[in-house]
Order: sequence, then structure tokens, then C-alpha cells
Amino acid sequence: MSTHLPTAGPNISDLRAAFLAASFTVDGLLERLGAPAYAALARSETVPALRATRRGDALDTLTRLFLLRQEAPREAVNVALPLERALADGWLRESGESGGLLSATVDVRPYGGPDGEDWWIVSDLGCAVGGAGGINDRREDVVLGVGGASTTLAGLTIREPVGRALDVGTGSGVLALHLSGHATRVTATDLNPRALRFAELTLALSGAPAADLRQGSLYEPVAADVPYDLVVSNPPFVISPTAGRSTTGGRGVAADRLTYRDGGLPGDELCRTLVQNSVDLLAEGGYCQMLANWQHVKGEDWRDRLRTWVPRGCDAWIVQREVQDVSQYTELWLRDAGAHRSGPEEYAARYDAWLEEFERTGTEAVGFGWITLRRSGADSPAITVEEWTHPVEQPLGETVRAHFERQDFLRRNDDAALLNTRFTLADGVVQEQVGPPGAEDPEHVVLRQHRGMRRATQVDTVGAGFAGVCDGTLPAGRILDAIAQLVGEDPVQLRDRTPRAIRLLVEQGFLLPVTDS
Repeated sequence: MSTHLPTAGPNISDLRAAFLAASFTVDGLLERLGAPAYAALARSETVPALRATRRGDALDTLTRLFLLRQEAPREAVNVALPLERALADGWLRESGESGGLLSATVDVRPYGGPDGEDWWIVSDLGCAVGGAGGINDRREDVVLGVGGASTTLAGLTIREPVGRALDVGTGSGVLALHLSGHATRVTATDLNPRALRFAELTLALSGAPAADLRQGSLYEPVAADVPYDLVVSNPPFVISPTAGRSTTGGRGVAADRLTYRDGGLPGDELCRTLVQNSVDLLAEGGYCQMLANWQHVKGEDWRDRLRTWVPRGCDAWIVQREVQDVSQYTELWLRDAGAHRSGPEEYAARYDAWLEEFERTGTEAVGFGWITLRRSGADSPAITVEEWTHPVEQPLGETVRAHFERQDFLRRNDDAALLNTRFTLADGVVQEQVGPPGAEDPEHVVLRQHRGMRRATQVDTVGAGFAGVCDGTLPAGRILDAIAQLVGEDPVQLRDRTPRAIRLLVEQGFLLPVTDS
């Protein structure tokens, strides 16, 4: 891995122009490599891409240099790039005694923006695809490129125009790049100074405005700032052994600490700290969105554990997407650190050290998920903690924003006001009836979303009938009165027992209130 990184000087626009001219973009790569080889790159498998880039034109040369870590002849590189400027700015270096071959100093991965932008993410060699891929370089300050966690959080982020946005733990700058499209001012922080250099390169090469880059841990670099409208963080959330060295069977075992994933605090303390202290950085109505890992501790409900993280004056929506037992979790992150390529005794000792730490803290499993906070200032904050492991529709930013908007509505309106409200059925909601073939009445009626969170919820016949006629014309109470007459039920009793079900359908996004605005 090169210790000397490229510079983000005035020549970088010429490099970007060369990339575009050669179609070194997401679309260009997909067309050249084909879907299977392109997908293999995301798994850090390069052989299919090597086979697809043998014709030797400019796109093949750039792909082999910046993504596949291959040397290229000087003559071929001179056709693809402004060669002397790329050498002078540090993007390339000479290889071999004669200098006839050139190699890249960094990985550069084409990346598509949400509105079709051609962007490029710059990272350490061999690390263009980040996250549990088994990186080849185990230096503590290694900087990864685009991983599944980064793209997940990018898809979750609310994309309303904002004045000030903050990316905590920016890494190679993926999230800061997204923020540059809808924030007037972007600040990005990282404990790793090399990460800030990479973020600067990513933004400059992609033609995005420069960010205010600050070195430091967590919120320390921005503690004295005025509040932010949006804070995002894909933090070093891995729950790994906290000691610098652990002893197993009398042998010292070096910790597998990597700055991009290991925060240096015990257990899930780093994620808790980020969540609890976020309120001090948020403007009124501002959002904080992050990914996190959390412990499932013996004798505790993980939902109760996470509710204690939420700071006063903030609404929260926390979604657990995955749970791994401690053995699965250990294997995942040992592989990420490349420990599976060490000798069997060393690997076993590392594995044992992780399990020893989990046993000491009573950790039975580790959850992974999304956390969104909004500074509402409400005396009775809306805190939703749930598990949803099923597929969702990305991007989800608008779904997240709408969730908190509906929480505001439910908080403002008591049951009487709810019955005076008109509702519409959300787009993409269908009704499914479950029961034996030929049965006169279904055993279950299910409402299912085909958009957003893609939830499903079981309703009774009254709930199904109510949802089916919600077209924004009549208030809920009038609809219930009509249903009561049809089914022969006391309308007063129906009005008394139905608001709770309506609230649930609104909270989960099946029904949308009609506002006169």
C-alpha cells in the first residue's frame, strides 16, 4: 500500500475527463464486463474481469490499473490518461527497472450517483470494495472504498435540501459525496488522517464541492459548531475484543484492530455514545442517521437496551435488520481482517479471544441495523424499536421522512380527532385473503405493501373494509358508521375500539392522513 497519496490539484479535472472519455464509469464497466463479472468485483473476485479486459483499449487499461491492480505498458496508459500529469500528481508510479510498466497507487472505483452522476471512490489498493471481504492489507489505518454498509446508509438518508450536513467517520468519502448533492455545506470528520485525504480525492475526482474536513474522534472536531440539519455516520461499529492483547492458553494474541471498523471502546459503547450525544449537534427538526451494532446481553431485552440510548427530546426509529450469534459474528470479522489466511493455531487463538470477551460481557448475539433520530423537542417522544429482516425497497429516505411525519400527526391527534380525519390508502398496498380453497370466508385478511418497507399486517374484516374505502372523501368516523350498519354492530362500540387499529395502520404507512394544506 502506498504511503504517498495522490494530490487533489488542478489536474484532477483532466483525469476525470479522461475517465469519462474512456467510459470508465458504472455503465461503461457493466457493458464491458457483463453482469456476472461486474458482480464478482463486489465479492473481490477479479478473474472474470481480467478475462473481459483483454482487448487493450483505454477502458481496459484503466480498469486493470485502478480496479484490478495490474501493471500496464506506458504506451497504453499514455493513450488512456494525461500520463505525465497523472505521474506527477501521484496517481501512477513506474514499475520495473526500465520504467516501461506503470501501476496505480490507489484504487479508483466508478460509482453512480442517485441522479445518474458519474462519480469515483478513491481508496487503498485492493480495497475498492469495503466490508467483510477479507482485505489484503492489515495496516491499522487502511481505508476502504464502497461497501454494502455505505450504500445501505446512502439509501436510507433523507435527501431533503439542508443547510449544514455532517458525515462522522467519513472514510473514503462516500456519504460526504452524497451529501454534497443536497447540502449547502458539508463537514466530514475521521479519526484517521489518511481517510480525510481519500475523502478529499473522492470529492475532487467526482467534481463535487470541497468539504470541510476535520480530524478527530466522534463529535470532538465539531463540538463547538452551530447545529447541523443532518448528521450521518457509518461508524466503526464492530464489537471486537477491547484489549490491545489477549491471552489464550498462555500465548499473546495481537488484536485485529482496524480503524475503519474498530472504535476502541468496549462492546457497543461507541454506537451508544454517538446516539446519545447526537442531540447536542442537531438543529431543531434535524435528523441523525447511522448504522450500528448492538449487543444482545443475557437477561436483557435488546429493545429496552436501545431505548435507553435515545436522548431526551428526540424521536427515534430503530430497525434491527440482522442478528448473528457470537460464533458467526466472530468468523465474519476475523475474515474481514484476513485472519483466515494466518496459520490455524493463530486463527484459533484469535477466535478464542473473541469468544472469551463475549462470554465475559454476557453477550449472546449481536444485532445490526439502522438508527434514525429526529430532534423534535417533544415531551412525549415517539420511539419505535422493531425487528424487520425482510427485503425493503431502496432508496428509503422518503419512507424514513414520512415515518416521522406520521408520528407527528399521531401525536397531535387524539382519538376524536382521528375519527374526524380523512385517510387514503398508500400506493402499492394490496389485500390478500388466506384460507382453504372454496371457503366462503377467508381465515385471514392481510394488507401488504409493495413499496418502502414492504410490510404485511393482518386485519379483521372491519379493518379490511375500512382500508378498502379510504379514498380521502369521508372522515374515518363516517366510514365506521357505515360499516357498523352493514355488519349489524353498535356504531358507538365500533368507534370506541377501532382508533387503535387505525393508529397502527397509520404508523406503519398503510393509511395516510389527508391534510388540508
